[in-house]
Amino acid sequence: MATAVETLDKLERRLTISFPIADVKSEVEKRLKVRARTAKAPGFRAGKVPMKMVAAQYGYQVETEVLNDKVGQAFALAANENNLRVAGYPSIAPKAGEGVAEGEVAFDATFEVYPEIVIGDLSGAEVEQVKSDVTHAEIDKTIDILRKQRVHFHVKGEQGAHGDGGADQSAQNGDRVTVDFVGKIDGVEFAGGKAEGFVFVLGEGRMLPEFEAATLGLKAGESKTFPLAFPEDYHGKDVAGKTAEFTITVSKIEWAHLPEVDADFAKMLGVEDGNIEKMRSDIKENLEREVRGRVKAKTKESVMDALVKAVSFDVPQSLVAQDTERLAEMTRQDMAQRGMNVKDVPFPKELFTAQAERRVRLGLILAELVKTNSLQATADQIKAQVEDFAQSYEDPQQVVKYYYSDRNRLAEVEALVLEENVVNYVLGKAKVADKQLPFDELMGNNAQA
Repeated sequence: MATAVETLDKLERRLTISFPIADVKSEVEKRLKVRARTAKAPGFRAGKVPMKMVAAQYGYQVETEVLNDKVGQAFALAANENNLRVAGYPSIAPKAGEGVAEGEVAFDATFEVYPEIVIGDLSGAEVEQVKSDVTHAEIDKTIDILRKQRVHFHVKGEQGAHGDGGADQSAQNGDRVTVDFVGKIDGVEFAGGKAEGFVFVLGEGRMLPEFEAATLGLKAGESKTFPLAFPEDYHGKDVAGKTAEFTITVSKIEWAHLPEVDADFAKMLGVEDGNIEKMRSDIKENLEREVRGRVKAKTKESVMDALVKAVSFDVPQSLVAQDTERLAEMTRQDMAQRGMNVKDVPFPKELFTAQAERRVRLGLILAELVKTNSLQATADQIKAQVEDFAQSYEDPQQVVKYYYSDRNRLAEVEALVLEENVVNYVLGKAKVADKQLPFDELMGNNAQA
């Protein structure tokens, strides 16, 4: 049996579960008899071990299983009878002393319930709907990036199929240089301050600004000595904030040759007949697909922010704790996959708590919106989303099979469609302000890179 539900806090509840000890003993004996049929012990055949020995060996384990089962069943029954929507898992603790009837065993179950979520009028919610265009300029920038990704270098001054690099044989931005260098602090070489045959491309920002500035203008075989002040936050703690004297010697300078935008270049990008206009059309189509995805993500983020502001309720902390653990574990796995040693790395829960609470809050809001407004994802919507994903692959039909062959993959697509349904619903109710974003800003200045 279970007592009346006791309210401890806004969402926290407690009830006491009790049942006769005789019922526990009876069930334990029954399970031990079943266990005895296959029990083994030295000197006895399987199934012939004396019951006292079976009880001594398995009694505690079986009793624990029986208690767990009975508490779980009693709690589920009590929650159902009291129409409780339990959030997370209950905390179960044995109860003793007053209030526990003779011949019974009792437990206190402390738990949280889901909050009542009321989503009122959303007409006052403010949402930004992002828009961005793909123009000829964006296509040209993307082609430049694709050319740079296929760059190859030639030694300056050496005549080749593409020339000798021009009359200026000195190191310039965009050139790949090979240098020897040695750095000293107070006349003493320091760890990591010396290298031979070190290669980098000028202008890419790989080296500190003083190092690149000193290299500019030098010719192969020339040297230069210069001071270099390491930043206070430099990753090398031994030299951070100190000034070193470097001497560099350039051994080789190579100029960058970018492929021409011609039929051969188009073929490199997968356009079989080398048609440049077809290449530009394909690039535009890919950019527009990427823009659509990012625009949707930006607009969705604005919608979610608006919902968090518009709907107020207490969040079950048990759910937040579960999601905090999940986020920490996901971070740990991600770092491990990147080759980092995370065995002894601490992952303080407070780093993930705010994100977890927002995720739980939004999950509850979205579930309520879907339930009350019938925004569930339809089979046709899921199919359309999968086909849209597939269009960016060489064999779309294989991608479609990939998703439909696994329930979990399809469930991920369903979740995306459901979110999109919610976004469209909110956009139809809220105050929507269109915001035109420059292409570079939307893409984070990293289009197609």
